[in-house]
Amino acid sequence: SQLKVRVSYVVWLFYGHAMKYMEDDLNSENVHLSSAVFKQFAGGLGGSDSNVADEVEFYQHKKLEKLYISTRAGKHFQRDIVRGVEGYIVTGSKQLEIGAKLSEDSRKYGAENTCTTGSTLSKAALSYSRACAQNEKERGNLLKALGTQVAEPLRAMVVGAPLEDARHLAQRYDRVRQEAEAQVIEVSRRQAKVRESNGNPEYILKMEAAEAKLNELKSNMVTLGKEAAAAMTAVEAQQQRLTLQRLITMVEAERNYHQRVLQILDQLEGEMMSERQRIEASPSPAINNMPPPPPYEEVNGLFASQTYDGSTDGMGYFLGEVIHSYQAESDVELTLSVGDYIVVRKVLPVFYMPLQLCQVTVGQKANAKGTQAGSLRDT
Repeated sequence: SQLKVRVSYVVWLFYGHAMKYMEDDLNSENVHLSSAVFKQFAGGLGGSDSNVADEVEFYQHKKLEKLYISTRAGKHFQRDIVRGVEGYIVTGSKQLEIGAKLSEDSRKYGAENTCTTGSTLSKAALSYSRACAQNEKERGNLLKALGTQVAEPLRAMVVGAPLEDARHLAQRYDRVRQEAEAQVIEVSRRQAKVRESNGNPEYILKMEAAEAKLNELKSNMVTLGKEAAAAMTAVEAQQQRLTLQRLITMVEAERNYHQRVLQILDQLEGEMMSERQRIEASPSPAINNMPPPPPYEEVNGLFASQTYDGSTDGMGYFLGEVIHSYQAESDVELTLSVGDYIVVRKVLPVFYMPLQLCQVTVGQKANAKGTQAGSLRDT
């Protein structure tokens, strides 16, 4: 009897040591240890049927452990998605503001059209403004879809009642199981006292009460285990299904956004390229396409007959006297000396081109505008 008591005491210490390191997440190694203790002491209460029940309970416990780990990981993944989408929405909202500002600036430039030689850039700016506004509208729709169709449903499930209820059932089951394992130790202690007392009625009553309580705890444990397993299984399935749906929704929303933006940009590029090709194909004034300068006699005659009060702007030609010398640096430039006269032709409203250089003697300067004199060089 004393040997049995000592063995029971050693086992009790061993079991207590195992329970000390058992954590809330149902560590697998400790589960095996506590289950072995449970089966060792409960085996004598119901024979082989009890052993079978203990095996079922053990696998039930393992299943709950896996479900607990799975739903916890699913919850963390859902929370990570929500945080990522929220960060994307914050960043996208800032990009939307920047894009809207750029669109407005482009619209203002295009509407003002301050260019004096054409409106090509103004038209391009207006087209870009419209495309940019459309792009930002699509971005806003994307952010709204991500918030309402992805983040909100996942956030609701993370903090929702089904998950919390299932976890509470699993925690209640774990507490009842721990009570049952502690009651196994109590029953073993009562049985040892009955054997030591040679059938003392008082000890027998206490042993029977302990065994009855153990049976009640085991019954509650089995019931809670089934309920917790069913609830956790349902939550796990819902987690997997809903999270996959939200991921697909997110991918579809982003794909549709990028497709619409690509269409807008393709249309914008087509408009700009068409305008540029039209400009490149249109004739533009160039030096090589200019008509040859008129003969000096014609120019001199025009100056003599058409000049009125020293003004020749109406004809596009004038005669200028060189007041600063210049040494030509290439074949297309003139070497000028002080006192030379130059015939200048008006090519554009703000651009004049020297056509001829006249070298005139001192006595002829007074009549340079009306008389052919000196040597003439074409440029």
